Amino acid sequence: MNIIKLSATNSTNDYLKQLTATQHVDNFTIVTAEDQTAGRGQMGAQWNAEPGKNLTFSILVRDLLLEVSGIFNLNVAVAVSIIQALDGYGVEALNIKWPNDILAGNKKIGGILIENSIKQGGEIFSVIGIGLNVNQKNFDGLPKASSLAVAASRDFDKQEVMMAIVQKLQHNVAKLMHKDTQSLWETYLKRLYKIGVPMPFENSTTKFMGIIKGVTPTGQLQVLLENDNIAEYAIKEVQLLY
Repeated sequence: MNIIKLSATNSTNDYLKQLTATQHVDNFTIVTAEDQTAGRGQMGAQWNAEPGKNLTFSILVRDLLLEVSGIFNLNVAVAVSIIQALDGYGVEALNIKWPNDILAGNKKIGGILIENSIKQGGEIFSVIGIGLNVNQKNFDGLPKASSLAVAASRDFDKQEVMMAIVQKLQHNVAKLMHKDTQSLWETYLKRLYKIGVPMPFENSTTKFMGIIKGVTPTGQLQVLLENDNIAEYAIKEVQLLY
């Protein structure tokens, strides 16, 4: 396993994508940075982390996805891998907030950004960016943010946590390669934040009540509305208010 350690970079995802564009890069190559100055979340949202305290890293997964329809299976595998790794450290009340935020209790401790590119010959390269708040304790102005250290009342070895996540991911990617997606989806839905609970939502025009019923194979959130219809929402089309 090749690990590239940087003191600082704009984005570990961008660094790894640029690397794959200019040379051969082995599967499961990892780029990690102590300070990521222009980290991104879903749909271009900014990801900020205190330098030196947290994990910001990207992993290349290749030779896995053969068609675009399977892309969200990788999202599921990554989110589940993080949850399974952190379960091993006794962190309580871990959940996945759709599509792939990691929560401890009702506070965000991590996020995932997967960027896919189709190479010549049709192979899909996936660059998996993971941001995880580990030892940061001050979140002034961020009332919905937390970290492993806050959730568990102790500090963590960042490298050890990263390798635990990568090992789980390797195991779960192997499941995907053997078309064994059912157990991953079962875990994802079991840990889906507020599934089956009446909750307020907001879209671009209004606020409304609904109940999360599940997620489609392509990653759309299924919400049971008050008129008993089930609506499906793509990323950023709806926001869970919590």
